[in-house]
Amino acid sequence: MYIYDKWREITMGLDQLDGSTFDAKIFDEGGKCLVMFSRKNCHVCKEVTPMLEDLSPEYAGRCGFYYVDVEDDPVLYKRFPLKGVPSLLFFNQGEFQGRLAGKVEEDAVREKIETL
Repeated sequence: MYIYDKWREITMGLDQLDGSTFDAKIFDEGGKCLVMFSRKNCHVCKEVTPMLEDLSPEYAGRCGFYYVDVEDDPVLYKRFPLKGVPSLLFFNQGEFQGRLAGKVEEDAVREKIETL
């Protein structure tokens, strides 16, 4: 339970999506957004998440920041050809725009958001 509580604490700045909310947020609302596919016990995910939380307020109203827990939603994870976590997927107007994987740097995330 401790790992889960710490994970919830870490990801509080990102809105969680699941199988029932993903399509509505990403495809139906169609704004600019990034979705981090992650896992509770992934040490790299725990390093990337705080950086995304710091960036999120800067892009408020212009880009949504979300995460999907692949252990909670393995079916959603399998919808995309992902090789591991963390994986950041970028969308604009419901269309896939690219991805970043692994321990990504803030500059790379900023650059990808700006190209949306």
